[in-house]
Amino acid sequence: MPLSEYEQRVLEQMERALSSDDPRLANTLQQARRRSPLRFVLAGVGVVAGLLLLVVGAATSQAWVGVVGFVLMFAGVAYAFAAPRRSGPTGVVRPDGTVDPATNPDRTRPGSAAPRPAPAAKKEGFLARLEERWERRRDQGR
Repeated sequence: MPLSEYEQRVLEQMERALSSDDPRLANTLQQARRRSPLRFVLAGVGVVAGLLLLVVGAATSQAWVGVVGFVLMFAGVAYAFAAPRRSGPTGVVRPDGTVDPATNPDRTRPGSAAPRPAPAAKKEGFLARLEERWERRRDQGR
């Protein structure tokens, strides 16, 4: 069943509000995860090898071989469905919720020679900031 015009308008307003309030989250939600086919091939090989070890362990009455096979199968499935690791932080979130891109990659690595800036003192708590954003959103809708 298609959305009514009112529902489409409300949905578009919610999308705009999300993009303005938290652009990093909006960007993450819009990106489609692309997984490498090599990841699934490696996982499949692990599952098949684990299954063979499991069968061999059961046929030869050696439980430890079967356990290793089961662990290998489990690891292959976990590897196939696990999210790929990211290379590192992509930016810094300011107190107002906007994101600055990371300009100096040395500052993001632990143990680098560049000193990290001291965190700004919080004037308001997390819930107060959420409430303020909610009020701004409500005022924009009127």
